[in-house]
Amino acid sequence: MSTAIHLATSADLDALLTLVARCHEEMGIASDDAMRRASLEPLLEGSPLGAAYLFGPARAPIGYVVVTFGWSLEFGGMDSFVDEIYIRPSVRNRGIGTETLIAVGKALQGAGVTALHLEVKRDDRATQRLYEKAGFGLRDQYCLMTRRL
Repeated sequence: MSTAIHLATSADLDALLTLVARCHEEMGIASDDAMRRASLEPLLEGSPLGAAYLFGPARAPIGYVVVTFGWSLEFGGMDSFVDEIYIRPSVRNRGIGTETLIAVGKALQGAGVTALHLEVKRDDRATQRLYEKAGFGLRDQYCLMTRRL
């Protein structure tokens, strides 16, 4: 299977907004169109803080992944986080997520990113297996902690 990915631009805003709304609804994330638009537009206009990728056919993408960028002394430079990844339910369990995460990782590595992180629910073994197939691993003795500001 070969899943085409492309860096999303302003021309992709409507398709991306539709997919993000579906993801947020499925995940129970409280957001509205204005918030999603305000969050996506800077990324699509070239913000150095993150990027959005669409995958599948350009005219009818089947999913997206958004990554954000940071800096890590431990990992020796720029690192990134998968903020969200979403695949339409009708095409899940076909290896698309694994393939997409591998392709995005290669693209980021080519741009000088040294590590790609993501978070997953502790009890979601199915999603953990997907991420493991894409080369991710749990870090011994570490867990992500968050403080809302």
